[in-house]
Amino acid sequence: MLIDDFLPAYDFRERHRIAVRAPAADVYAAARRLDLGRARLSMLLLRLRGLPAGRRSPRCFTMDDFLRTGFILLGERPPEELLFGLAGRFWTPSGKLIRLDAEGFKNFDKAGYAKSVWNFTLSERADGGGVLLETETRVQCLDAVSRRQFRVYWLFVKPFSGFIRREVLRAIKRSAEESAAHAA
Repeated sequence: MLIDDFLPAYDFRERHRIAVRAPAADVYAAARRLDLGRARLSMLLLRLRGLPAGRRSPRCFTMDDFLRTGFILLGERPPEELLFGLAGRFWTPSGKLIRLDAEGFKNFDKAGYAKSVWNFTLSERADGGGVLLETETRVQCLDAVSRRQFRVYWLFVKPFSGFIRREVLRAIKRSAEESAAHAA
């Protein structure tokens, strides 16, 4: 998996999943065109974190908007996996994000910082009822000091991070199932 190629070792991890009754291609397309505009609480949480949520429109926040905030598209294998990354000092008010490309992300190892990856994976359900959509977030702190600082930050942020990720999964599910229903 791409996530293992880019961040095989990590200090913190969070996983969520949801069953989606739609073909993998529809689910993957829904993930790529994700719009969190209708997820008001997630939008509020993103704004509180300082991400410029809804810069173009207060009702729209897409994967392209995530990329503009500092996330990096590290790789994709349609329709199986999509991987984003982020490097910075997440525990600081500004996040001190570092702009990198995929290769720079892989090699980044500056003390005082952390790297995070966020993926979406799709696998066919055994019962033939669509796909299982999963998301995993991993964080690797690049020294002991950043690990301690992130641990304190994570105590407060983890519940909200999990909420956003679950809401993202629900938004993708809703979009994919609507697309599949219209195609039928």
